[in-house]
Amino acid sequence: MKYYIIVGEASGDLHGSNLMKSLQHLDPEAQFRFWGGDLMEAVGGEQVMHYKERAIMGFTEVIRKLGTALKNIKFCKQDIEAYQPDALIFMDYSGFNLRIAKWAKPKGFNTHYYISPQVWASRESRVETIKNTINHMYVVLPFVKDFYEQKHQFPVHFVGHPIIDAIQQHERTDHIAFLKEYQLDDRPLITLMPGSRKQEITKMLGVMLQMVDHYPDYQFLIAGAPGQDASFYKPFLRDNVTLVMNRAYDLLCLSHAALVTSGTATLETALFKVPQVVCYKGSSISYRIAKMIIKLDYISLVNLIMDKQVVTELIQNDFNIVNLKKELAQILNATQRNRIFADYYELEQKLGGAGASDRTAALIIKNSK
Repeated sequence: MKYYIIVGEASGDLHGSNLMKSLQHLDPEAQFRFWGGDLMEAVGGEQVMHYKERAIMGFTEVIRKLGTALKNIKFCKQDIEAYQPDALIFMDYSGFNLRIAKWAKPKGFNTHYYISPQVWASRESRVETIKNTINHMYVVLPFVKDFYEQKHQFPVHFVGHPIIDAIQQHERTDHIAFLKEYQLDDRPLITLMPGSRKQEITKMLGVMLQMVDHYPDYQFLIAGAPGQDASFYKPFLRDNVTLVMNRAYDLLCLSHAALVTSGTATLETALFKVPQVVCYKGSSISYRIAKMIIKLDYISLVNLIMDKQVVTELIQNDFNIVNLKKELAQILNATQRNRIFADYYELEQKLGGAGASDRTAALIIKNSK
């Protein structure tokens, strides 16, 4: 069968690549055309556009780049119509994907959505659009299945979270070899994960790096995002700070603690059993708008899934040097770390175990015949 897949960021590229591998395994005749990234391109098929060319963050930037986004949407529709896929697969990236879906379903394309947009967090009215434009929805968080089925009477498939697959497939890093490669000593490692887009990286790293002088008994590592060049990080580097590009999982294998910008990385950090402080700061305009439309008690997936505060969240004005220093001290404390570890193990059980990519691929194939 022919599959057309649309993802919009690094995490989508990772999960999209694993889905493609599962589809290939179950459908040896699988053909792919996709909007993705390097990992999907490595699996095979034809890449239409890399996610780095489309990355937009924040309400104000969306407005500035509206013309480019509209051109991409128009081109995508033309490309899908020319390709005539058996399955049109959307992954997260709702602003773009739901616009394509509104056009695609009336055209007769079989629409699948893997990893639901966060309609449970904001703009719940989009559920009606999903119900009208998506043939098959595959969700990766247990509470999202309840949200769709119990609150909105829309049947969906809970397939488990693909991050578990990605982590299990990751070959564990040799600690001594890693330290030698990056000329590090034997002090414990604290990883800084400031996000994937330039705007958020700049905002987050400025505060995160202030911890270096307060914790001289630790070494600090910046997890360079796949979508950025190493040169972008050079102005942030200083003594006792090392940049490690495109090796976030290696870092999490070895880290004693982490400071993590809110997003999928918070869940990855938890599944690697690394105590963390979750951080987020946007522009004042974006934050005020977000406060009006997002009605959640937490912003991190860890706390949302557990429905309680497992990890501390420092958001907007709370994300400052004083608070971050205090909360980092907390997660370096043995008693606090043991409590976090216990919650992390419970979290993993709630996510349904490995096999999300295979389960989703099997359902896509079944629902496309």
